[in-house]
Amino acid sequence: MTNRRKFFTFLATGLVAVALVGTAIADELMGFITKVDVEGKKVTVVDKEDKETEVTVTSDTEWVTQKGTSKIDLEKIAKNVTKQKDAGRKGVGVIVTHEKGTASKIEAKQAKKKAATN
Repeated sequence: MTNRRKFFTFLATGLVAVALVGTAIADELMGFITKVDVEGKKVTVVDKEDKETEVTVTSDTEWVTQKGTSKIDLEKIAKNVTKQKDAGRKGVGVIVTHEKGTASKIEAKQAKKKAATN
């Protein structure tokens, strides 16, 4: 009787753990935002292999920078993308956490500063 009870307790615990881990896993995409569709609430991210991925942004999507976390402002990001492209870069470097193409968090990567030569 005790062996059966232990077995079912172990089995139930394992199933709960698998269910929780399965829902907590989200995809992470590293690359550059190259296009912003403000009206459609979408951003296009190009990764290292030049593969374009379109990600939907919601009102709950967080924008994370060194200054802190805030709600995402697509108009401001669109201006930054244009500024970066005008400077000869691919776009704004980001790490996008998303699930099924909907972003929950977009983290801006800091550009590496070149060492000053004296």
